[in-house]
Amino acid sequence: MFEHHQQPLISRRAFIRRMGRFAASALLLVAVSWFIGILGYKLLEGMSWIDSTLNAAMILGGMGPVNQLNTNAGKIFASLYALFSGVVFLVSVGVLLAPIIHRLLHKFHIPSDKGEN
Repeated sequence: MFEHHQQPLISRRAFIRRMGRFAASALLLVAVSWFIGILGYKLLEGMSWIDSTLNAAMILGGMGPVNQLNTNAGKIFASLYALFSGVVFLVSVGVLLAPIIHRLLHKFHIPSDKGEN
């Protein structure tokens, strides 16, 4: 997936393509997580599709629920979904930063023309 530290640094164009793939992966992770939240609110709390979408987006974005939760199942789901959303946020940021951090570290490990290692 990433080049070895003894291989040359990839071109800027290849790096942009790599960033696009990683950004698409992070976006897919967030979209699937949002869909899980929408279904959870719809099935467990009986909210409308619009309210389910809003509440899932607000939890996933770290803002908190908008509508009052009425059932115990809905409250348990909301608490677990909030914890899950925090992990999804951290993982998606990690996925987005991985190519950048790798490129920076790889750049620092390129031997200079003076023969130094």
